[in-house]
Amino acid sequence: MDTSESTDGSRAARSDTPAPEPEPEPRRGWRRWAMDTRPLRRPAYRRLWSSTIVTAVGSQLTAVAVPKQIYDITHSSAWVGYAGLAGLLPMVVFALWGGAVADTVDRRKLLLVTNTGIAVTSLLFWVQAVTGTDSVVVLMVLLAVQQAFFGLNAPARNASIARLVPAEELPAANALGSTVMQTGLVAGPLLAGALIPVVGLAELYLLDAVALCVTVWAVARLPALPPLGKPSARRAGWREIAAGFRYMSLHKVLLLSFLADIVAMVFGMPRALFPQLAAETYASYGEGLALGVLFAGIPVGAVIGGLFSGTFSRARRHGWMVIGAVVGWGIAVAGFGLSRNLWVALAFLAAAGIADMISMVFRGAILLSAATDEMRGRMQGVFTVVVAGGPRLADVLHGTAGAAFGPRAAVVGGGLLVVAVMLGLAAAVPALRRYRI
Repeated sequence: MDTSESTDGSRAARSDTPAPEPEPEPRRGWRRWAMDTRPLRRPAYRRLWSSTIVTAVGSQLTAVAVPKQIYDITHSSAWVGYAGLAGLLPMVVFALWGGAVADTVDRRKLLLVTNTGIAVTSLLFWVQAVTGTDSVVVLMVLLAVQQAFFGLNAPARNASIARLVPAEELPAANALGSTVMQTGLVAGPLLAGALIPVVGLAELYLLDAVALCVTVWAVARLPALPPLGKPSARRAGWREIAAGFRYMSLHKVLLLSFLADIVAMVFGMPRALFPQLAAETYASYGEGLALGVLFAGIPVGAVIGGLFSGTFSRARRHGWMVIGAVVGWGIAVAGFGLSRNLWVALAFLAAAGIADMISMVFRGAILLSAATDEMRGRMQGVFTVVVAGGPRLADVLHGTAGAAFGPRAAVVGGGLLVVAVMLGLAAAVPALRRYRI
């Protein structure tokens, strides 16, 4: 059975998650601040998380190699941009469909199939590189196929976490996973840049394929994760996808968790303006150094937030944590826009990264705890689309605003807009404020 939401927005412990273990003694000293590692005591989650350590870096090797190879072939940044679009569209379509599939089949089997598909695609990337195909069309087709597999994979992977850890450990589990992914965003490109002159571009694809084999092995050792309840003849089609959107529209907490991320990312993600800011505002520090610092600021802050997630991962008022994190993100972005000193700007971006980590942790926990198991896959499919699509919409919005009003004004205005809209949503709809575990 599944518990329903109480009148104050809280939820009782769910019966489809592992029973909670007795609470250990309170952590003292520096351990109170360090990452909460309770979910790693559960073997199934530990296997899934351990595989992420390898693939978080490996996936970034391919993420660097594909645009680099396309640029080497075409000498055109426009083609690099087209490749991003070629990967985005199938990811969006298959994430929505993959969420419906994840609600109708054994999620472990779906993860095995999709991870194997991603690994094979990485191997094909390597084959085309070592054979000197030099075809942008081949690269874009392979990228589209790989992102389609990723779209099918991500909802099942994220929805499975709620079956591997109890509800009160979901924030800690999300913090562990998000920290690894953010670390990969920092370490992966650095490793790729160091390896290309040594082993060549083609071998990056091969290393990613090998890393994915670790993930396949880890998923194979997970317990079966079939749909809960009586077997049904449901098929994953557009009707099931539409049912997921109806379900979301009827549950204000779920809807607001998505809106919070859209508000933060669309209005407040200023990365499209980093090149212009590096060339103008921070030119005295060296354009290359400034650009690298700006792009690294948010991921570095997110990693710091994850490493010290013990400060917040045990909080029970998940709704207020999301509201506070999004408002904090907006304030930090506005502060970044007002900064003329590069290192002060880095501090504000790192603060934004910490706020983003907190938001990710608790939005993810809300999605896994507030949705029933039969709907979790579809909610995670929408989550995947929002996370991938929001920053891309922000690139268009900030690029246009920066051209019209100047980059610093666009950044400050976007940050303040995030604060105003989020506080307005929180005031207008009390469901998110009241939500707690």
